[in-house]
Amino acid sequence: MENEGSCAMNKRMRTSVEDGEMINEVATNNVGEDAEENVVVSELVEHEIAGILEKINNFTQQVSELLESGKLMLKELSNEFEERMILIHKEQMEKWQDKIKRLRSLDASNEEIDAMLQNAKCLLQGIPGNS
Repeated sequence: MENEGSCAMNKRMRTSVEDGEMINEVATNNVGEDAEENVVVSELVEHEIAGILEKINNFTQQVSELLESGKLMLKELSNEFEERMILIHKEQMEKWQDKIKRLRSLDASNEEIDAMLQNAKCLLQGIPGNS
């Protein structure tokens, strides 16, 4: 992965170097011409460079703004995710607590019924002739 990144960087650097060489060639080709034309070419080159630098600044600003808005969106999404997970956890805990409560209630009812049956069994065993 580092090789891919360095290859991309080398391509960008090569492109920048080639652009710089083209600018140098234009300036070199005009050296033999009179000084007034050379000044015009230099002003054009400077104007081109200023335009490129402005594009770089604008692009950098856009990237910075996108990064900030991306961070903000991820933070909001993270907060929403956290809130939703807490809500799901709370709902599930309430369901399980309710189930435990119902099981305890059912167990208590079963114990009462079992006690009644035991009493009835003892009463029936105590009646003469049922043994």
